[in-house]
Amino acid sequence: MRIKSQWFQSTTPKTPQQTASAMAFITWRAAQNMLKQMRTARFDIEVGPQYFAFTGEVLVFLIQVLDRMAYERMDAPSRTEFMTALVLRVAQVLQENEDSLLGVPPASEPTHSDRFIDLFNQLADHYADFDYGPDGPDFAFMRYFGHRIEAIMPQKDQRWVVDQIMASEVPDALETLQRGMHGVLSTEPRPPRAARSGASGD
Repeated sequence: MRIKSQWFQSTTPKTPQQTASAMAFITWRAAQNMLKQMRTARFDIEVGPQYFAFTGEVLVFLIQVLDRMAYERMDAPSRTEFMTALVLRVAQVLQENEDSLLGVPPASEPTHSDRFIDLFNQLADHYADFDYGPDGPDFAFMRYFGHRIEAIMPQKDQRWVVDQIMASEVPDALETLQRGMHGVLSTEPRPPRAARSGASGD
C-alpha cells in the first residue's frame, strides 16, 4: 500500500501531536486496506455494525503496535503525548464514519468515539501481556488479535480467518506502519523531486 509519510519541511522536528495526527491517517488507511484485502480473500464483512466492529478491532491492534514502536523511538513524555493524541484522533475519524453510515447515537448513549476509547482501554490491558520484538508482534500477540476478529466473522469464515490474519494481514499492516513511523519521525531532507518520481508516497 502506498502512503505519504514525509513532511514538506522534513528537517524540522515535529511535536508528538503532529506525529500522531499523521500516523492516525496512516493507521486508518492501513485498517481500510486490511478490510479490502479480507474481502478480496472472500471473507464476508458487511457494511454496517460488523464493518465497524472489524474496523475498531483492527484500529486497536494497530495502535497497540504503534505504542511498541513509539517505545523504541520516543522518550516517555513524548510517547504519552503521542499515544493520547493518536487514540483521540483515530477515535474522531472512526466516529465521523460511523455517524455518517450508522447515524448519531441518542444523547443518552455514548458516542461512537467514546465506545472506541472504551474498547481501546479495555484491550490495552490484554495486549500488554504480549511481547513485541525486532520482527514485530509475537505469535500470541497476533493470535489474540486473530481470535478477536474470528468472533466478528460469520461461522463459515471462522475456520480460516485466524490464519489469514496472522499470515497475511498483520505482516502487510506492520510494513505500512513501519514505513509510516520512519517517514514521520525522519528529519532528513526530502530527496529531489526527480529522484522521488518512482517512489512517491513511500
